[in-house]
Amino acid sequence: MINEENISDDVEQENVEVEGIVETESEQEVSHEELHLMLEDSRNKADENWNAYLRSQAELDNINKRSARELANAHKFAVEKFVAELLPVHDSMEMGVSAANEENAEISSLKEGMNLTLKMFADLMEKFNVQAINPEGEKFNPELHQAMSMQEVEGADSNTILTVVQKGYLLNDRLVRPAMVIVAK
Repeated sequence: MINEENISDDVEQENVEVEGIVETESEQEVSHEELHLMLEDSRNKADENWNAYLRSQAELDNINKRSARELANAHKFAVEKFVAELLPVHDSMEMGVSAANEENAEISSLKEGMNLTLKMFADLMEKFNVQAINPEGEKFNPELHQAMSMQEVEGADSNTILTVVQKGYLLNDRLVRPAMVIVAK
């Protein structure tokens, strides 16, 4: 048999459930609106981040281009100061050649001019930390010297440099050209 209390409890329970469904649908509408706002906000932030990324990439490209240009100029003009200092030596040599071509050229004046030009050049090399290697009488060092030949000489120690055929040079203590030498056997 149907109990009225049970029916009324069931009806109340259904009413509560229907009301819950209605409330849930209105909550869903609110959350749809909230979700839509959140989505719009996220899209705006994503657009801002994308634009910031593009600006950063463009700035990085500009920095790379500027660095490459500065490096190319540094390589291109690295010896500019050295060349500017070398020009007076060149001018002096030209004047010496011009003086030698004159009819009444005096050897003593030419020698004096060549010695002055050589001193100018030596001072210039010293200014730029270029050191000559003239190892005559020293022990042979394969890191600084290149043996052209070996000779037997009485009274000379083995591996001693007898003659310097061509001086070597260091630039800031780094070998540019080894000294060409003749070594005792």
